[in-house]
Amino acid sequence: MKAMLKKVVALLAVFAMLFGLAACGGDNFTAKNTKYVIGFSGPLTGDAAVYGVAVHRSAQMAVDEINAAGGLNGIMFELIATDDTHDATKISTNYSNMYESGMQVSLGTVTTAPGLEYSKLSSDDNVFFLTPSASGDDIPKTGNGFQMCFADGNQGKVAANYVNSTNLTEIGIFYKSDDAYSNGIYKQFKENLNKSIKTVEAVFTGSAQDFSTQISTLKDCKFIFMPIYYQPASVFMTQAKSTIAPDAVYYGCDGFDGLAGQFEDFSVIPQEVSMLSHFDSNAKEGASADFIQKYTKKYGTDTLNQFGASAYDCVYAIYNAMKAAIDGGKEIPVTISASDLCDILMEQFKGDFTFSGVTGTNITWEDNGYVSKEAVKYTLKEANSAK
Repeated sequence: MKAMLKKVVALLAVFAMLFGLAACGGDNFTAKNTKYVIGFSGPLTGDAAVYGVAVHRSAQMAVDEINAAGGLNGIMFELIATDDTHDATKISTNYSNMYESGMQVSLGTVTTAPGLEYSKLSSDDNVFFLTPSASGDDIPKTGNGFQMCFADGNQGKVAANYVNSTNLTEIGIFYKSDDAYSNGIYKQFKENLNKSIKTVEAVFTGSAQDFSTQISTLKDCKFIFMPIYYQPASVFMTQAKSTIAPDAVYYGCDGFDGLAGQFEDFSVIPQEVSMLSHFDSNAKEGASADFIQKYTKKYGTDTLNQFGASAYDCVYAIYNAMKAAIDGGKEIPVTISASDLCDILMEQFKGDFTFSGVTGTNITWEDNGYVSKEAVKYTLKEANSAK
């Protein structure tokens, strides 16, 4: 009986070893790649779809251009896009599907809440990502990714610096306290705002659609900082158009992108609407103008925004970094593992690699993953009285 038991144990050990070897071999999902595979997750449907669709279209446009020019040393690129509807609970499945489909490098996610989950999962597999628009401060802290967009802290700091440079003595703030994007920008804004400037603050949570209380709180403010997404911003502006002074200014961050598309006639809002941006959708010259012309010819203007412009830059930055690494003596075969490619790209982005594109020139990155480039105040709509 003991002899039989020993044989059974030995056989189980052999099976376990063989299964383990098979599993290890099965993890090499890039072994059959014939193209370099880039993946990302974003809201392709739902309330935030204007962002995800712009990223998808712009990234694909960059991939198509690169492939039309011969790819990277003759090797083409492929883009995999998955829909998360701005829901972090969908990221695990999306990530697994892309990773098992041979994803070697990534644009991460489009929005922040899903991005926090994505960064953890990609860190476990050492997958490099360069996100166009997931701006949360913690997004790149896992050490395997970077941001093309300004981190929330940077947006909050730059927005505060702008307000500090004006002669404003009192401002309003309207933000969403249970949203990582909004709350993150708000905190950094307050930390960097000149203490002599008085703030009147109104907050909301969840899916609130009635802002009468908040409008009443802010009714006397001539400048209102709104670090929120465009959908609640459009509701607030519509409800407040006759209460807030017509010569007041609404000032937001990149979440305002897509705001004009919420109105059949944007001029029904009498106040000025402006935002912190790294992309001018009305540019008449330079790389931005070239991108705008190509994008609108193919897709129209409904989804033209800085999220798409940033995604276009992300693809080209990854391509240029890979090319620079190869020119420097690195080998990047089409079947390279995501982890090995991550190591190569991390060396580039933490080194002296610079990039110029649609959203800036001489762009560099800090070791913490934050981007370093110029930001400007961009006016989406002038006050009606200013016309």
